[in-house]
Amino acid sequence: DVAFRGVDFTYAAATVPTLCNIDLDVPAGSTLALVGATGSGKTTLGYLVARLHDPTAGSVTIDSVDLRHLASENIADLVGVVSQETYLFHATIRENLRFAKPDATDDEIVAAARTAQIHDFIDGLDDGYDTMVGERGYRFSGGEKQRIAIARTVLRNPPILVLDEATSALDNRTERAVQTALDGLMHGRTTILIAHRLSTVRAADAIAVLDHGIVREVGSHEALLAEDGMYAQLVRAADDVVDSVAA
Repeated sequence: DVAFRGVDFTYAAATVPTLCNIDLDVPAGSTLALVGATGSGKTTLGYLVARLHDPTAGSVTIDSVDLRHLASENIADLVGVVSQETYLFHATIRENLRFAKPDATDDEIVAAARTAQIHDFIDGLDDGYDTMVGERGYRFSGGEKQRIAIARTVLRNPPILVLDEATSALDNRTERAVQTALDGLMHGRTTILIAHRLSTVRAADAIAVLDHGIVREVGSHEALLAEDGMYAQLVRAADDVVDSVAA
């Protein structure tokens, strides 16, 4: 279980808080999607779970334990973060993946890559998993790097995920492959999904709508549409964009 209790957060030197009095619960194994306009605070809120920042006030807990009472290595074992900003080391693909689990067997590495929908790509390279990253002209696309990062997280096997999906820069085919990989990764895990496309949040157990650092609405996709509030407005705006592009 992940819980936010009275969470405020203000960046250093900022005069306006990024988050204000956040109270949210994410039961074990469930998915909470965070939606809102750019600058609404959703990424900051998600990253508090990985303790990339500490709240200015209030607490973030895992199974009722304040993250500030846990060692950083314990948090790293508990929480996995996947975002579009992916760093690959100057090493082989196999070594990049094994970084997440140094004692991983080759079979485990391949299984993780299959889950992340990247095995066939790697297997098609001349040197396969022994391909050097960054050498001999190999340049990985954003989608390929993202799927390698997902495979790395699969190997780590953390019970909690923070997914900053950020797939808007990917082509449709690559986005579908990455989303399939993310769906496999999310299965059975406590997940906080920082959503940039509303189409990815409909199946979430709960959706929290943030506006200027404040949670305005919380509920399922259907319940929030029925309320006809801020979430419904966001959905209608997104549908209008899709319709105009299609036209």
